[in-house]
Amino acid sequence: MKFESLMLAVALLFIIEGVGPLLFPRRWQAYLKEISNQNQAVLRRIGGAFVTAGVILLIIFS
Repeated sequence: MKFESLMLAVALLFIIEGVGPLLFPRRWQAYLKEISNQNQAVLRRIGGAFVTAGVILLIIFS
């Protein structure tokens, strides 16, 4: 993978992650409060699911 491709992916990640707080700051804040109250095991499962999905997509589209 080229360095430029990696930077493009990081830039897109920043854009996607920034849309929520930019357009819906109150909802985003409530969402973060709700997540902070979740059980750690649930958060690990969610994180694991995202990582697994990302790896699968990376393999498919690489």
